[in-house]
Amino acid sequence: MTMLEIIEKKKLGKELTKEEITFFAKAAAEKTVPDYQLSALLMAIRLNGMSYQETTDLTLAMRDSGDIADLSGIPGIKVDKHSTGGVGDTTTLVLAPLVAACGAPVAKMSGRGLGHTGGTLDKLESIPGMKVTLSEEDFIRQVKEIGVAVIGQTGHLAPADKTLYALRDVTSTVDSLPLIVSSILSKKLAAGSDAIVLDVKNGSGAIMHTEEESIMLARTMVEVGTLAGKPVVAVVTGMDQPLGTHVGNALEVKEAIDILSGRAGGDLLEVSLTLGGYMLKLAGKAESPEAGKAMMAEAVRSGAGLKKLKEMIAAQGGDSAVCDDVTRLPQAKVQRSVTCGKAGYVQKMDTMALGLAAQAMGAGRLKVDDELDYSVGFVLNVRIGDRVEEDTPLCTLHARSEEDAVKAEAAVRAAITIGEEACGRAPDFYAIVTKDGIWKLGATE
Repeated sequence: MTMLEIIEKKKLGKELTKEEITFFAKAAAEKTVPDYQLSALLMAIRLNGMSYQETTDLTLAMRDSGDIADLSGIPGIKVDKHSTGGVGDTTTLVLAPLVAACGAPVAKMSGRGLGHTGGTLDKLESIPGMKVTLSEEDFIRQVKEIGVAVIGQTGHLAPADKTLYALRDVTSTVDSLPLIVSSILSKKLAAGSDAIVLDVKNGSGAIMHTEEESIMLARTMVEVGTLAGKPVVAVVTGMDQPLGTHVGNALEVKEAIDILSGRAGGDLLEVSLTLGGYMLKLAGKAESPEAGKAMMAEAVRSGAGLKKLKEMIAAQGGDSAVCDDVTRLPQAKVQRSVTCGKAGYVQKMDTMALGLAAQAMGAGRLKVDDELDYSVGFVLNVRIGDRVEEDTPLCTLHARSEEDAVKAEAAVRAAITIGEEACGRAPDFYAIVTKDGIWKLGATE
C-alpha cells in the first residue's frame, strides 16, 4: 500500500482498515513519508471523520508507535485522570494526594502548559527544588513507597502523536474529533494505566465550547477507550470561568495547599472530589463514586491529603515546607488589588481571555521553549452570578512590574462582563458518560 492510496480512500469518505491506519501512524512516527502527505490525510479525516473502530485503531497504532510504560510492578489498579485543558484547573494537585491517601496508587504522567491553559508540570516546578523528571524505575519505586508520583512523560511515548499534533496545529485540523480522541488516549494508554477518568471541559475556556460538542467528545473517548479494553469514565465539567480562583503557577499551588489544609473550597474542590470519587470506584477502593467522594472529603478533614502532598514533594526533591508556609513559594514583585469599578452582577467571563492575560504576564508560554515566571498571575475575587458594588474587589494582580500590572488589569476587566441583570451560577457539571450511557442533568440518554 502507499500513502497516496490511503489519502484517496479517505478523501472519498471510505473507512480505512487497521493495516492502513497502522501504516499511517508508523509513517508519522518514523517520518518515512513527506509532511504534505500526512497533512493531506489529516485534512481528509477532518472533513470526512472516522468511525469508532477507525478511531480506536488509530489510537492503538499511535500508542504502539513508541514505548509503553510497564506499571505492573505497582500493586493495585492504577487509575489515571486526564483533563482536556482549562484555566485555573488545579485538580491534579488536589486529587492526586487525596486519592493516594485513600489507598489507590496514583502513577501520573502530566504535561506542560502551552497557550491559555496551565500545565501541571509547570505548577509543580514552581515549588523550590521540585523535580518532575524521574527514571521509570524511580517513578515506580516512589509510587510503591508513598502511593503517588506526578512526573513528565518518560521514554519515547506515542511519537506518532508528536508529529501529527505539530502538523494539526498548522493545518487547521486541531478541531477534528477522532484526531483529538486518538491524541489524548494514545498517550494515556501508553502511560500504562489500568483505567482512566476523563475531565472533559465545556465552555469559553475549553477546547469544546458547547455542551453538545463536549458530550460528543466525552462519548467518543469512552467508546474508544472501551473498544481498546480499558474502563473509561468521562465527567463533563464547566469552564465558563476559571475552575479555581487562582490563575498562575505558584498561585495555583497555593490554592491546592489551601484546599488540602481546609482553608478553601469552592468549585475546584467540588470537581476534584467528584473526579477522585470515580477514580476510587474504578480502583476498587470505593463501592460507588459517591462513597469515593466521601472518602476524599474525609481525607481533607483529617489532613491525610495534605500529608500525602508533603510526602510527594519531599520525595521529588522539593521544599515540602511550602505546605505549612505558602510564602515560601515564589512571590511576585508587584501585588495590586483591583476593584470592580461598577455595580451590578457578574454575568460572563471570557475564560480563554483570562488565561491569555496570565500568559502575557509571564505565567504561560507562547513558544515551547519560553521561560516562565512562576510567581505571576492573579487571584479572582468574584464568580459568575455574584452581586458586586463599585468597591467590591475584582482580583489581586501578581505581576513582574507596574507596567505588566496595568496591562493585566485592562485584560482582566475586558474579560469579565458586569451588567445590571441578575444571572445564575455557572454549572460545575454537565454530564457523566460511561459505557452504559450518558447521564445529563439527572436524565439518561
